Amino acid sequence: MDEKYQKFNHSQLMTANDFEIYHYKHYKDIDGEEFNVDLHHHDFYEIYFFISGDVTFSIESKQYVLLPGDVLLINPKELHQPKFGPGDAPYERIVLWVRKSCMERFKTQREDLTECFDSSDHKRSNLLRVGTQRQNNILKLLKLMIFENENDLYGSEFLKSCFLGQLLVEINRLMRETPHMYKPQDKGSALASEVVNYINTHYQEKISLEALAAKFFMSKYHLSHEFNRVVGTSIYRYIIQKRLLIAKQMLYEDMSPTDVYQKCGFGDYANFYRAFKSEYGISPKEFVSEIKKNNDR
Repeated sequence: MDEKYQKFNHSQLMTANDFEIYHYKHYKDIDGEEFNVDLHHHDFYEIYFFISGDVTFSIESKQYVLLPGDVLLINPKELHQPKFGPGDAPYERIVLWVRKSCMERFKTQREDLTECFDSSDHKRSNLLRVGTQRQNNILKLLKLMIFENENDLYGSEFLKSCFLGQLLVEINRLMRETPHMYKPQDKGSALASEVVNYINTHYQEKISLEALAAKFFMSKYHLSHEFNRVVGTSIYRYIIQKRLLIAKQMLYEDMSPTDVYQKCGFGDYANFYRAFKSEYGISPKEFVSEIKKNNDR
């Protein structure tokens, strides 16, 4: 199969109703602007297959120094961001996005293929690192999906769905065979992980830097510095993004915007409205209208 690479889109928006797959490759000296990706989240599941580059990937407070063949599993509730080192190797990866509704179609009474994305245990690792043969099996399935996607042959939609199901089964089996737990790289990473876990549990409440510093027995400066170093954003910014992420999940579940802002820790609707529109470019009510349009297709 000939290698083809898609143009990277910073908006990171999904248009298909089921899943999308992309093969990206960038060079620092040519595509320098492509190496600046802000902390963000998606409204869908992401399977990320790393091929080359000098990359440390941040997911919530967890830091993963990637090796060729690594697989990252990211669910819709996780904020994430790639960080790039000084190496000159091209940044190449295959990214597969899968809508929640699509994942539901693979669910049976016995199996839930979203299990590999489960983040209820904060010690769980997002990284799947396996031997060469298993890496090649995963890469082969991804490339078969890309081939069918690009050529649109008879039966392509059916085959893509089959390959996706096979890929999800393979990944879930690997995660079950060897439970993957995350080990913080340093004390700063462990601290950031504790703070993130606290915010993720108490996002409905009023949270201030002063209160967090007192809770974790350290100065505001040290806490802010370590959090920013590990997570890639300020504590304030992380709290806002986490609240907005959860707000979107609630809106998807048909909760009204006026109920959502109260459950997500925003002081009033005006603050929620401003934060939501600033982050996503549309108001909460416009977002609800978009959801209804997509559901009616």
